[in-house]
Order: sequence, then C-alpha cells, then structure tokens
Amino acid sequence: MERLNKYLASTGVASRRGADKLIADGKVKVNGKVVIELGTTINEKNDTVTVDDVIVKKETDLKYIMFYKPKGCITTVSDEKGRKTIYDYLEELNIPHLIPVGRLDYDTEGLLLMTNDGDLAYKLTHPSYEVPKTYVVKVRGEMPEHKLAQLRKGVIIDGDKTKRARVKLIEFKDDISKLQITITEGKNRQIRKMIEAVEKEVIFLKRIAIGDLRLGGLARGGYRFLNDFEVEYLKRL
Repeated sequence: MERLNKYLASTGVASRRGADKLIADGKVKVNGKVVIELGTTINEKNDTVTVDDVIVKKETDLKYIMFYKPKGCITTVSDEKGRKTIYDYLEELNIPHLIPVGRLDYDTEGLLLMTNDGDLAYKLTHPSYEVPKTYVVKVRGEMPEHKLAQLRKGVIIDGDKTKRARVKLIEFKDDISKLQITITEGKNRQIRKMIEAVEKEVIFLKRIAIGDLRLGGLARGGYRFLNDFEVEYLKRL
C-alpha cells in the first residue's frame, strides 16, 4: 500500500504538495470514485488512479537531465504573463512528465535537474534529506566578515532562521563582492533573501552544483543526459 499523494508524486504529475492540492480539489479518482481524503492509500497493482479523468502511472522509462537554465525564463510549464519557460528549451525531447527538481527563479541561472522519476525528485527536494546546493553570488558593495559570519550562522527570512551555510568570499573587485554559498535548504528565493537580511543586494546568482554534481561544459539553455554513475550518486544522496 502507498499513500496516494506519494504515488501521484512518483508519476511526475505533481510534487507531494501539488498532489495534495489535486486531491483536495477533487481532481483525483481511484477506481472511478473521487477521493478527497489526503491520507488515502492505494494498491498500485490493483487500483486505477486518474487525474482529470486521465490515467496516471509511474514511468518505467526514466530519464535524468542536467539543464543550464538561463536567466529570463521560469520553471513552470506555462506562464500567464507569456514569459519564456524552461520547457521552451526542452521541447524537442518530448519526454512525458518531465519535471524540474526544485526551482530557480526568473532572474537566476544555472544547474537545474530535470527528470520523470518522481521518487528521486521528491527525495532531492525534501528538507529532511538536506541535499547541498552551491551558488555563485555577486553582491553590490563590500561584504565585511561580520556579515559573512551572519550568513554562515543563519539569518531570519520569512520569520524562520536559515540553517548553517558555507559562505566564502571569492573576490572583491570593482565594488562587487563575489561569494560562493552552499545551503542545504530550498526555501523560496532563499539566497536572495539571505543577502537582503544582511542589508545587501544580489546582482547575479548562479547555481553551480547539487551535491558533487557540478554544472560544466554546457552553454546557457543547453542540456545533457546524466550518466549511470551520476544517477546512482544522486540516489545515494
């Protein structure tokens, strides 16, 4: 038996939180009957699950992709404002249920993993797994040591204190501080808000690594399939 929201997430239809919303909105049926109880469990072998009357099943042909998300596009399938999305770059792949592992905001570029393996996507984004993510950040002005120390110890954003982070000043040049920051959380716009919390402004933000998997050899908007070693590494994280 498996919880319905976990099953839906594993099919790539939505995140677990998104699956809960689909259930609460009455869009999910099990064996033809609408289910709105969030704690519902199913038997994958015997039960038929539909979302908006379309049968959903776990993907058997699993794909894992590293994508260099450019600045100026969003991490969704479509946008009501007509902005470019990551799927505009990946359209030629034609892979069903391909979802991003986490998000990068409109003005942030860098490493974004894409997969139709819902189980792995869930594990890599769930806070309890504390998967490290590393960013290069350019900040306007000088970053004194006491502000770097604040970032390392944790700062208050959205009413909560961030976990300890690894923060290194790479260089200070032309009134711009270049930092490398590694966090193990995935709060909305976390790096930007952390910098704002020490009264500084981010002018460039790029994710360069997830765990030991580093962005390299790709142009902006480019992608490649992960090799077996990289996939196994991610599954062990």
